[in-house]
Amino acid sequence: MSKAVTYEDWSSISEKFPIETETKGAFEVLKWAYAVYPEQQIVYASSFGAEAIVLINLIAQVKPDAHIVFLDTGLHFPETYDVIDQIQARFPSLKIEKKTPELTLDEQREQYGSALWKRDPNKCCEIRKVIPLRETLTQKQAWISGLRREQSPTRANTEFLNKDEKFKNIKICPLIHWTWDEVWEYIKENNLPYNKLHDQNYPSIGCFPCTQAVAANGDSRAGRWTGSSKTECGLHT
Repeated sequence: MSKAVTYEDWSSISEKFPIETETKGAFEVLKWAYAVYPEQQIVYASSFGAEAIVLINLIAQVKPDAHIVFLDTGLHFPETYDVIDQIQARFPSLKIEKKTPELTLDEQREQYGSALWKRDPNKCCEIRKVIPLRETLTQKQAWISGLRREQSPTRANTEFLNKDEKFKNIKICPLIHWTWDEVWEYIKENNLPYNKLHDQNYPSIGCFPCTQAVAANGDSRAGRWTGSSKTECGLHT
């Protein structure tokens, strides 16, 4: 399917997926995605958080050797790397790529000063997340994301298929209708490995300098960039 045709058809195609299914349309969306796009043209950009574990299990049923990219900022929790290892062991055919920024942390400190994430978190995210993902997606027609509408007001209108103006392709979001409770029910029912920080009130897990635990029943994004107005790393805005 050419990009031009895809651009025109995204909205109408997105509306046709059934949501009254066991996975609320997620499995159907993934089957469509991997049938439409050649494997070199589609990638799952994964954070390896709770939603990611659900998606990986579903993807492995559709495309056991799917390409998954993890934006390895060099600032992730040890628990995040642990769960990546567990997932690779559970699904050995998956092609998990750890994409690193052009600048090492030492080089970033030399150019921008120490602890850039404190002084200018947007710039830090740009260097360590946005630019590396752009490099990955330059030659891709589509990428998969674990966004859910329930996560935050900025994600409330997300569709299954979205025209991504930032990366000039299609962003596929199979889990838009899932609730946080449904994510965890699926993980437990399928005995899937997950980041143990979730058991310590970390619903959303990013880099350790910018992620904190949240109060019980708090907003799932509340623990990210606490004390600032920042709520997104820039990948989805």
